[in-house]
Amino acid sequence: MKVLVINCGSSSLKYQLIDMTDESVLAKGLVERIGIEGSKITHKANGKKAIIEQPMENHKIALELVVKALLDEEHGAIKSMDEIDAVGHRVVHGGEKFATSVVITDEVIKTMEDCSDLAPLHNPPNIIGIKACKEIMPNTPMTGSFDTAFHQTMSKEAYIYPLPYELYEKYGIRRYGFHGTSHKYVAQRAGAILNKNIEDLKIITCHLGNGASLAAVKNGKCVDTSMGLTPLEGLAMGTRCGDIDPAIIPFLMEKEGLDISGVNNLINKKSGVLGISGISSDFRDIENAANEGNDRAKLALDKFANRVKKYIGAYAAIMGGVDAIVFTAGLGENSISMREQICEGLDFLGVKVDSDKNNVRGEEVVVSTDDAKVKVLVVPTNEELMIARDTKALV
Repeated sequence: MKVLVINCGSSSLKYQLIDMTDESVLAKGLVERIGIEGSKITHKANGKKAIIEQPMENHKIALELVVKALLDEEHGAIKSMDEIDAVGHRVVHGGEKFATSVVITDEVIKTMEDCSDLAPLHNPPNIIGIKACKEIMPNTPMTGSFDTAFHQTMSKEAYIYPLPYELYEKYGIRRYGFHGTSHKYVAQRAGAILNKNIEDLKIITCHLGNGASLAAVKNGKCVDTSMGLTPLEGLAMGTRCGDIDPAIIPFLMEKEGLDISGVNNLINKKSGVLGISGISSDFRDIENAANEGNDRAKLALDKFANRVKKYIGAYAAIMGGVDAIVFTAGLGENSISMREQICEGLDFLGVKVDSDKNNVRGEEVVVSTDDAKVKVLVVPTNEELMIARDTKALV
């Protein structure tokens, strides 16, 4: 069975074609600048790389070119469209409607559209991609995997906000959480690596990248997560402020003369480690600057590590202990120093990192000492494979 995994952004499209007999990636690529001058596809298959530069007015044209690339005699991966048995789509927000991946129907698309108020930047392009795919491959079954689905096992006291309850009833204002597909994948891998049943483990998964979140996974189910109604809550991120005193918002609006759009731009795009460091939202740039003696860059890294450590402590308390801490995503997989900084001082929990084992980037490995009570792992995330597995199970 071959599954095509599609992840549509507002002007981009990532894809992978996966052979589910052995879970091998037959082809993958990135479409950039859809609807913008300079559109191109970077396509890889059979050890070959192709750059396709062609105007793409919309997602349908982009998908048609992706299919054409997959069928190409020189750098393609299939001989016929019939070889694609199913398509799995990533969808950011499923609200309270979807606790698992689902087969896409017209009713499911309508529900996705109803959730767009909760993810106005993400859900519309996800839906555009689904509709375009259905036009091109009308007889191919399609599924939707939701970033929010894995977190739907949270209890009400974990997801409800202390606001007037009718606001939850009217608008669905509650904690939803994101990066769910990633958290689910790395938690399952952690269980497999440790050769233990995930239903017997208490795991804290740390998805650390430009966007970052933690999840408390107890007995295989999410019981809490750091992102909220939107991906703004929680950790200090690349450009997002994360947790702050909400009274700061009206204070800034008054003092800086900001309207809703202005303050929203400030807390989403100008804050986080970019705001503190004044240098970059890229942790690599900030680490380089900190190593060269830049105090604000060091402060940004210290703040990020402090916030992650704070959540680890909170989630250990929520779950009544922790068996494993898993680092994933760009920063979590590749920053040796950040993993060390986060784990430093967590000895009281039973966390002990082996500096030699931790001297790795992007590899699946246990980096804690052999005698550590709490195992610390690095697990490269693979959301596309998780989506493909869900699609296979459904179709």
